[in-house]
Amino acid sequence: MTLLPLSARAEKVSYPMVTPGRVFTFPRDHGAHPEYRVEWWYVTGWLEAGVGFQITFFRARPEAASDNPSRFNPRQVLFAHAAVSDPARGRLLHDQRAARAGLSLAHVELERTGVWIDDWRLELEGNWYRARIPARDFDLDLSFSAENLVLQGERGYSRKGHRPGEASYYYSRPHMNVVGRLNGKDATGTAWLDHEWSSAYMAPEATGWDWAGINLADGAALMAFRMRDKAGGTHYAPPGVAFKRLRTWKSPRTGVEYPVSMQVNDLRLEPLMDDQELDSRASTGTIYWEGAVRAFRGKSEVGRGYLELTGYWKPMKL
Repeated sequence: MTLLPLSARAEKVSYPMVTPGRVFTFPRDHGAHPEYRVEWWYVTGWLEAGVGFQITFFRARPEAASDNPSRFNPRQVLFAHAAVSDPARGRLLHDQRAARAGLSLAHVELERTGVWIDDWRLELEGNWYRARIPARDFDLDLSFSAENLVLQGERGYSRKGHRPGEASYYYSRPHMNVVGRLNGKDATGTAWLDHEWSSAYMAPEATGWDWAGINLADGAALMAFRMRDKAGGTHYAPPGVAFKRLRTWKSPRTGVEYPVSMQVNDLRLEPLMDDQELDSRASTGTIYWEGAVRAFRGKSEVGRGYLELTGYWKPMKL
C-alpha cells in the first residue's frame, strides 16, 4: 500500500463560472460569495490633508476539496492589506494580515459586507461602511458613505480576457464621503470602493494588470484597466480603454521598475509620490505598486484616485 500526502489525495474544488446576466441582489451581494475562487473588497481614498490610503480584504477558497469536517480545515483563507501614502514620510507605510476563516481568528459574512482578521475589520451598516485598521505604523478609523453604486462591464459582468470564463462580477462605489480619524486626528475626504469575485480572473497568457479608479471633480468617475501580456503589451482591455506609460520609477529595495505616470485615455495620472510600492509577500505572496494619483487634462487637475500596477515583479498568481 502506498501512502500519499493529503494534498495528493484531496480532490480539486470545482469553482462556479462567472457568466453574463447575473441579477445582483443587495444587500446580499455586498457579502461574501465563498463558492468562488477569489474575492475582494477594496477601498482607496484621499484625505483632505493630502494623504492617500488603501484598505483591502481578500477571501480565497483553496483548490483542495473542503468537505473535511475538521475545524482546522482551511475552507476559506482571508488576507488584508492597508497602506497610507504620506508625502511627509516619503514612502508607503503599509501592513498586512492573513488567517484562515474560523477559530476566532477571522470571519467573513454572507448577507452584508462584514469581514475581519484579528482586530482589523470592514463592515457595512445601512449606508455607511466602517473600517477599523490599527496597523503597525498608522491607525485608521474611517467611515464611508455609500450612496452610489455602479455595475461595471456588462451590468456587473466584467471581462478580463478573451475567453468567456475569464471574468469577474464587479461593482464600484465612487465618490464616497469619508469621515473619521487617522492616527487619532480628525480626517475627512473622498473614497472609492470596489467589490469583485471570480473563479478565473486572469488568462494564462496574462502577467498582471494596470487599474485606475478616479473620482473626477465634476462628479463623474473613471474606472479603467488592462490585462498585460508577458511581453508587456496589452493582452485584454475593455473597448475604448488605452494605457500609455509616461514615466517610470525603479524601487531602490526590490529593483522593480513601475510606470508610475500613465496616460489613461485623455487623463494624465501623476503619483502623489513615486515610492508607493507594497511588499505583500508575507500574505498574498507578491510585490506591486499601488498609489494615490492626481488626474490632469492638460495642466488642469480634474480628479484624484488610485493607480494599481501588478505583475511587474513576477507574473501574478491568484
